[in-house]
Amino acid sequence: MLAIGMAAWVLRYLFFAYGNGTSNYWMLLAGIVLHGVCYDFFFVTGQIYTDNLAGERFKSSAQGFITLATYGVGMLIGTLLSGNIFDRYALAGGTHDWRMIWLIPAGIAAVVLGLFLLLFQERVGAPTPAEATVPYSEASAVAPG
Repeated sequence: MLAIGMAAWVLRYLFFAYGNGTSNYWMLLAGIVLHGVCYDFFFVTGQIYTDNLAGERFKSSAQGFITLATYGVGMLIGTLLSGNIFDRYALAGGTHDWRMIWLIPAGIAAVVLGLFLLLFQERVGAPTPAEATVPYSEASAVAPG
């Protein structure tokens, strides 16, 4: 599901890159429609996966961390990059090369999708309390208290 969401981001950005207000208007509409698929299949599925993997004990911390990573750090990096890309592809007369502006995030999303497909290994569920418990002697050499 996460990969479907990432692929939808690539497709969405490609629709915006090649869509226009005349002959390819349908691409702009399709890109807008894909927003729901992108959001649900990536962000919501990621939240659900994290929730299931973390288990009850670490659920809140895991949700906070994934929110920081996606809505905090991820959007900060996106904001910093997008301003530079927007400025780089400014054309004479105050217009912009929108095709290149949209192809760059499409390429970035495609690379992220490729890395995800190559490196992600699914883990199912959080460890049971017995599996998660580390004997004191193995966890630390310092006595509590």
